[in-house]
Amino acid sequence: MLLGAHVSISGSIDKAVDRAVELGCTTFQIFTRNPRGWEAKPLTKKEVEEFRRKFEERGFKVAVAHMPYLPNISSPDKTAHKRSTKSLIQELRRSGELGLQYLVVHVGSHMGKGVEVGIRQAAEAVNTALSQVENDVMILLENMAGQRNSVGSTFENIRSILDLVKDGDRVGVCLDTCHAFAAGYDLRAREAIDETLKRFDEIIGLDKLKVIHVNDSKGDLGSGIDRHEHIGMGKIGERGFFELFHHPVIRPLPLILETPVDSRGNFATNMAKLKELYLKERL
Repeated sequence: MLLGAHVSISGSIDKAVDRAVELGCTTFQIFTRNPRGWEAKPLTKKEVEEFRRKFEERGFKVAVAHMPYLPNISSPDKTAHKRSTKSLIQELRRSGELGLQYLVVHVGSHMGKGVEVGIRQAAEAVNTALSQVENDVMILLENMAGQRNSVGSTFENIRSILDLVKDGDRVGVCLDTCHAFAAGYDLRAREAIDETLKRFDEIIGLDKLKVIHVNDSKGDLGSGIDRHEHIGMGKIGERGFFELFHHPVIRPLPLILETPVDSRGNFATNMAKLKELYLKERL
């Protein structure tokens, strides 16, 4: 089982491992620095050593970094694109220092210039980053929810980016369930999940699917609304997640929560629901 959540690095980055353990995670996701700014202090030798020590001692095998909020690798604006690419390069290096396996990046927005422009910009950013950083971290393109001007909401968009990436072995996909559902990919029943994954395989290839962001959806199917909901409380529902977690393609992958924290629940309650549905036997 690789079940986890996005955990905070508040205090020091090694405390993320402690928080993952407290939640009962067997995998986890972090920001390697403050996600709301552009600049970050380099990781110190002590920070890296302590994170790696705890990671190994606690028996973790797979963990994921997530890009900060501000970068937009699909941006047509030269300054913004250059800055976003620089951030991608930094995060790829930091992920390697920490010994993380994957770096998730939102594909982003074409800012009204057209999806083809966004696809080229995203691929250029990925190619530049991979050419400047040599390590074992795989960049994972995260599907978008179908918002206005978004790039990467369709499997075809992601395939087009992958086709332009020169070092294809170092790039995969992180599938966000809320985003996929909001973009029109049904996940509410076994037959619908089979069809969605069949389309993914035909267009992208299931070998590229490396991580699942587990989020229910406040918005309806095809709504284009990127609003995460507690597992089982949204439009996908418990039945959908039960079937998803028992699908042979999905079950072995890292399943990482990015659910809300509010009066109705938090990461602990969502981890409990994730485990309940994952461990529940099929009738």
